[in-house]
Amino acid sequence: MRITTRNARFQVWQSLLANRKTRQREGEFIVQGVRPITLALEHGWDFRAVVFDESRTLSRWAAGILERTPSARHVAMSPELIAELGEKSEGAPELVAVVAMRPDALDRIATGEQQLTVVFDRPTQPGNIGSLVRSADAFGATGVIVTGHAADVYDPKSVRASTGSLFAVPTIRIPSPRGVVEWADRLDSRPLLVGTDESGDVDIDDHDFRGPHVVLVGNETSGLSTAWREAADLMVCIPMVGSASSLNAANAATAVLYEAARQRRRHAGGPPAG
Repeated sequence: MRITTRNARFQVWQSLLANRKTRQREGEFIVQGVRPITLALEHGWDFRAVVFDESRTLSRWAAGILERTPSARHVAMSPELIAELGEKSEGAPELVAVVAMRPDALDRIATGEQQLTVVFDRPTQPGNIGSLVRSADAFGATGVIVTGHAADVYDPKSVRASTGSLFAVPTIRIPSPRGVVEWADRLDSRPLLVGTDESGDVDIDDHDFRGPHVVLVGNETSGLSTAWREAADLMVCIPMVGSASSLNAANAATAVLYEAARQRRRHAGGPPAG
């Protein structure tokens, strides 16, 4: 297939970049960049289309992506148009992928004694979602759950900020805390629900993060909702010095995840403290 004009198919793909309703209706989103596209393929995501620049000789990497996606539609596109899909101000990307969303099913998240799941409550910035997912991947979290009226997990800014970790860490959208709490209560190893707040009861380095946990991180402006505060088993805080009273939500989550990973690495094989 070849596209050199802004035909109907191009317009739908272009709309995936900015229109959440189009992404939801089509069940797909745009993936840009070598690392995100490679990780999406390595983790078995469904490629609907692979769009490539018709004006250049493809690199070994790009040719390999085409070879490994035989069921996807392969589309040669003029450099001017693919530059729009790649959202590049200078030059055209070699490849852009159109990838199917995965279901928002909580059973995608690994549970058990090593569970470390993060809830991001009502995030307003898609870039913060991607940054949090990247930290979750780096520190061994088993999944990320985005709750409430929130920015879109599949927004291009979120996908780019995750640098491909979105494809490695199950990231689920759930409308309200109730569905997550009920899911946690049904698990054989019921995780501790630990909220984060600058006025939390316990410093993160004084809390034992071994054993199954769900870490609750609030909205960038207003913090955790009342519903999540009531659901939390415990509220923790990050010890801080200096004039700053709080951290960016994604940075706060990173600090908590690092502490949890540090404790688990240090005490690998040992039981949680009673």
